[in-house]
Amino acid sequence: MADLKMDIDNPQEYAAEEMVVEDTKPSTEQTRTQTGSTAVRSVEGWIVLVTNVHEEASEEDLQEKFREFGEIQNLHLNLDRRTGYVKGYALIEYSTLTEAREAIDGTNNTKLLDQTIYSDFAFVRPPPAHAAATSSGNARGAAGRAKPAARERSRSPGAEERGGLTEETKKEEPRGLEERIG
Repeated sequence: MADLKMDIDNPQEYAAEEMVVEDTKPSTEQTRTQTGSTAVRSVEGWIVLVTNVHEEASEEDLQEKFREFGEIQNLHLNLDRRTGYVKGYALIEYSTLTEAREAIDGTNNTKLLDQTIYSDFAFVRPPPAHAAATSSGNARGAAGRAKPAARERSRSPGAEERGGLTEETKKEEPRGLEERIG
């Protein structure tokens, strides 16, 4: 084999870089959505859901609008198979919470191709259950859940004339189908 010289990275260089990492525990204020829920990170990053996207918008239009807030990791703009037009929403992924928050704050309720778009976090944690439901010790609140009231089943028109159940037959002991028909 030929003499091959390889450069080996110095691990101490990376140790200094790893110390400068973005805060992994975002503040509650940063993760609040427009509706007040708590945003959660997807597996790879923070996903922004953009709704009311014009049917003729392109990926380039969205890239241009959202690029200024940070590096876009991924962009999904789904098309209708039948018409070929945009379905009306887009998913934009940022690697950091700060970039996603700035994109939401900077683009929510703004115009894209003469149509108002709305931006918010795509993944949210549901709000905590009511305190009374969890006071019994069951986190899901199932212990205090009431059983729904029974309701009368709907009947086809004229079912009573054709031998269907009437008030009298409801009180009688159940019998076989052959006895009711014959």
